[in-house]
Amino acid sequence: MSERLRPRDLDFLATDSPSTPMHNATLEVFAPGPQGFDYTGVVELIGERISYVPRYRQRLQPVPGRLANPMWVDDEEFDLSYHVRRSALPKPGTMEQLRELTARIISRPLDRNRPLWEVYVIEGLEHGHVAVLAKSHQILVDGVETVDLGQVLLDVHADQGPLGSDEWHPRRTPTPVHLVAGALKDSVESPATLLHTARSNMGTLLRNADAAMSRVGQVAGALTNRRPTPDSPLTGPLSQQRRVVTVATDLRDYREIRQLHETSVNDVVLAAVTGALRGWLMTRDEGLYGIKQLRAIVPMSVIDHELEATSLGTQITGKEVYLPIGEPNPVVRLLQVSHSFHEHKETGRAVSAKRLLGIAGFAPTTFHALGSRVAARELRRGFHLPVTNVPGPQFPLYAAGAKMLESYPVHPLLPEHGLSIGVTSYNGLVCYGITADRDLFPDADVLGQCLVESLEELKDTVTGTRPRAPRGRKQAARTRPKRATQARARQ
Repeated sequence: MSERLRPRDLDFLATDSPSTPMHNATLEVFAPGPQGFDYTGVVELIGERISYVPRYRQRLQPVPGRLANPMWVDDEEFDLSYHVRRSALPKPGTMEQLRELTARIISRPLDRNRPLWEVYVIEGLEHGHVAVLAKSHQILVDGVETVDLGQVLLDVHADQGPLGSDEWHPRRTPTPVHLVAGALKDSVESPATLLHTARSNMGTLLRNADAAMSRVGQVAGALTNRRPTPDSPLTGPLSQQRRVVTVATDLRDYREIRQLHETSVNDVVLAAVTGALRGWLMTRDEGLYGIKQLRAIVPMSVIDHELEATSLGTQITGKEVYLPIGEPNPVVRLLQVSHSFHEHKETGRAVSAKRLLGIAGFAPTTFHALGSRVAARELRRGFHLPVTNVPGPQFPLYAAGAKMLESYPVHPLLPEHGLSIGVTSYNGLVCYGITADRDLFPDADVLGQCLVESLEELKDTVTGTRPRAPRGRKQAARTRPKRATQARARQ
């Protein structure tokens, strides 16, 4: 029997618009093995593994009259070649060109008449590398019924043999009569279904009313040459285009900083992000806008005591963290960020990175998808940006014999939120994927450069080239921020 779309997923679907396409993406770079690595190989690999994620061969079927939420039904015309697409950069393709192509691809909404995912195999990169860009809608991956496709495509060994394709036969799509009859039956047997339907229809009416009022406000602003003052320099009306910035850094640096200052790698990541935001905003004409801190929503894993901690039933919650961008001292910033996580650690529900690494497959792709769902649910809390950091395995993984070199998460932008940051640690690297609105932040690449410089500031405290700040005391002297320069990391 087909499954009905959950009410919370319907809310995610309703948020989807040309200016806020709600899909998660992952950009991975591979070094081909002896047998090569190309479009044909990726199609064969996905054909072998897609049976592990049945939802990837299903589409949404609306119910006539909105008598109930839409159904997940098998796509009787499922075409793998439509979802797996081939692209190429002019040789030798650079990371800058790859980022630009990635930004254009993630700006395009998914076709709701088909299964809500796409994979792009991008050839022509320098050094013979091949990139794979996969994007899936937020409602597709819930971590319980469905994991991200990327979690089942990677292997620990390069010589993993073919698993063989499954004998899949799509179930027939219910007719409109059957859809109506099923909706009425569910409403009678389950009052919750009737309540969910009523809430969904009311939500649609309210969203349409909000959209109309928003348009009226925009027209009034245009007539008076005024626009609402944004809550922060990171917020504002979004365009339909994106920018993508990638930065790869060395995990050893984070571990050395963590050990010296008795914090965690996650604390160091957020401190580096804080310093980067500070440096980036100071390069703009408006400076820091008088803001001393930014509110970030940081999805965190917590133990569900009724489920196995390392299973996909692990819960994700949103932790609000204040990023002290007004603090000039990098160590003080680190200690302030670390202190904000102390309460979370004291609950005893925090999940360590080692436990998360016990989950089968390349779980970061799934956890990033869950993190973006949490951020969307927490939108009412009024944060400035989401930052999702997910630990990955510290050994190489392979797809059809090709070694994965780097993995960058690319998160969707939420309404009025012009910036989102995802972080994945993998095989000795800490990879940042920064998504920004193209019109709001034409200088988004500077943020990537400032991220490298922010990490350098923290590294200086380890090498002794910069004095350490005493614990529990504020640094009186204010240091002059570095000017954004050419970054050493991949950008």
